[in-house]
Amino acid sequence: MNLLQHLINGLILGHAYALVAIGWTVLLGVARLVNFGHGQIYMLGAFVTWWAVARLGLPYPLAIAVAIGAGLLLGLIMQAAMLRLTFEQDLVSIMIVTLGFGHVMRGVAGLVFGGNPQVLETPLSFIDFELGGAWVTAQDLMIIVTAIAVFALLRFGLERGALGRTARMVAEDPKLAQLAGIDVRRVYFSVFAFEGAAVALAAALVAPRTPILTNIGFEEVIITFVVVVLGGIGSVGGSYVAGVALGMFTALFGGFVSPAYASTAAFGLLILVLVLRPGGFALGARAGR
Repeated sequence: MNLLQHLINGLILGHAYALVAIGWTVLLGVARLVNFGHGQIYMLGAFVTWWAVARLGLPYPLAIAVAIGAGLLLGLIMQAAMLRLTFEQDLVSIMIVTLGFGHVMRGVAGLVFGGNPQVLETPLSFIDFELGGAWVTAQDLMIIVTAIAVFALLRFGLERGALGRTARMVAEDPKLAQLAGIDVRRVYFSVFAFEGAAVALAAALVAPRTPILTNIGFEEVIITFVVVVLGGIGSVGGSYVAGVALGMFTALFGGFVSPAYASTAAFGLLILVLVLRPGGFALGARAGR
């Protein structure tokens, strides 16, 4: 495989990483919270997309909408169950609850969709383009274009819109924001709903590239954690840069060294970056600041 193919693979993988991580970036930036069920929402989003296409016979674009709706609903359900903990900023309990949600979602997926791996085939997966001896599919291009669009819109909205000002106030001091007349409860629900919808969108776009299994969520949580920390906690622009950089690094390391040690190398890179640049690749205003 030539260098150009590795670079293209890294570009695709990096945008996929960034797209998977964007929901958690906003959650950390606005609510100062984490969701260890993030990977399982990704897994369910992938299964729902496959089920909508393979079992219901829906067109792929409509299946994506169904997956986004399912992710949004899961985010709302999780926040409803944790609302008191969210207001109290009880991070330890929230970690435990979200881990529990993750295990429940994995069990439900196994009961509903079965334990066999599934393959999501879309019309875009069969459209190939050749670039100097390297190949890319229309599905891959859709991942890149969607990731860029989502990050651009989110960065613009958080930095220049009223939503961004409200989010920064809630992130800085929820109680003071509530005294100022902001419906903090509504903001928290909106953030969790966005996280669920965003990761489900990522799953619907990335799932056609890999088999869909009930245990795929764990790797997505690890990747999300690395991207969010490398990008700077809550930094939208930083998460994009970190996601693309990590994808390029993983593709090149896997291609020229060994894919078996790519995850180990990624954490080594994380340690090195945080030693040299503790703030990560944070760019501009953060989601919650």
